[in-house]
Amino acid sequence: MSKRDLVVIGAGPAGMAAAAMAADLGLTVAVLDEQPRAGGQIYRDVDRVPKGRGRILGKDYTDGASLTAGLRHDRIDHVAGAVVWAIEDGFCISYTKDGRGAQVTAERIVLATGALERPMPIPGWTLPGVMTAGAGQILLKQSGILARNAVLVGSGPLLYLLAAQMVRAGTPPLAMVETQTRRDLIGAARHLGGALRGWRYLLKGLGLLAEITRARVPRYTGAQNLRIEGTDRAKAVTFSARGTSHRIACNTVFLHHGVVPNTQAARSVGVVHDWDAGQACFAPRLDQWGGNSVAGLFIVGDGAGIGGARAAELAGRLAALKVAEELGRLSSAERDRKAEPIRSALYGELAARPFLDAAYPPCSETLLPADSTVICRCEEVTAGDIRHYAKLGCLGPNQTKAFGRAGMGPCQGRYCGLTVTALLADANGQTPDATGYYRIRPPLKPVTLGELASMEHVAPDAAE
Repeated sequence: MSKRDLVVIGAGPAGMAAAAMAADLGLTVAVLDEQPRAGGQIYRDVDRVPKGRGRILGKDYTDGASLTAGLRHDRIDHVAGAVVWAIEDGFCISYTKDGRGAQVTAERIVLATGALERPMPIPGWTLPGVMTAGAGQILLKQSGILARNAVLVGSGPLLYLLAAQMVRAGTPPLAMVETQTRRDLIGAARHLGGALRGWRYLLKGLGLLAEITRARVPRYTGAQNLRIEGTDRAKAVTFSARGTSHRIACNTVFLHHGVVPNTQAARSVGVVHDWDAGQACFAPRLDQWGGNSVAGLFIVGDGAGIGGARAAELAGRLAALKVAEELGRLSSAERDRKAEPIRSALYGELAARPFLDAAYPPCSETLLPADSTVICRCEEVTAGDIRHYAKLGCLGPNQTKAFGRAGMGPCQGRYCGLTVTALLADANGQTPDATGYYRIRPPLKPVTLGELASMEHVAPDAAE
């Protein structure tokens, strides 16, 4: 077992930035990441992307190569393909790599576990051919695979980005079926001041919309009664918009209505979380450095609350400064001096977020799905099952495990947790905070007896 001043879990923009700054300040750092190469979801495979594909994905994507370069530092061990499954007392971190278990201990930990796409359970969402918009981007970034005859369904900036990338690739979507309404946009106007401070985001959004419009991709807004038709695979999307029913035949459906913090690792060590009404999800309770109820642990990036890649990068640097100060590498005055321009830039990056959250809220009918809709795909539990459990006295997500195994499958509640909380809160007349979330315990990911048996015989090593 080895020891580092700092262990960073996750090699997305927040984790890479935190590791690089900590190393520059003299700390020894290990970066544990599940992916074979650094970049996270946003910069996936950026170091290997061909130039043509890079032009399709855009400059915001290719700029991520500057962050991956920061991991090539003498004081950083980047352990790729490392699946972290436990964080225990004394900051002992257990993980699996290449089928063998390993451990590393740390003086401090930075969690940079990023976000998950919010589940969008609608009738037919479990059919083959239905995936998230993020999965569509993974196919394009990692393999250059393009979906043909696809319909994009939901709301949020990621839908526009994917649609524009598909247009550039010569395979524009058949249609965009959007759930946000004119009322949402009018309501978002109260945040217009912040949106104007974050004008670069608005300008990028307008540019994406212009690309989509020039390609004559049909757009339907205010969509309701969403359904995916098919038996053995997706065949069509049906919906109503502005009083008219529509059916679009297709081979692929990309669903998306926002992203939410991946809180599994933070919850496993007892970090306090609160309901964020603006983003309709739980987020850890943090101070200005990413500190929380667990001393010595910091949470940065979208796992701390959705802010985007650039904001994640800045937050990672702030946490690294705080870690360096706590470990005696910086004075508090020097920490604050270095942090001031970073914090100012972070304020600017987050200025437009309230406007975006209000203008593109999650689809209301999928937050509280119809009874027949499966919401826990691992155990095939429906929304009606959860409502039935509430009638029998079930008050919180942990109890649903006893009633019907919701949250006990391979994903351990990552994708059904928020839906279960929402359904129980609605059925019992409680707030999401009062209803709570699943209690997360290690192992965070499946681990075999063979991996455990090999634990004492392997030490972490640099993967690249």
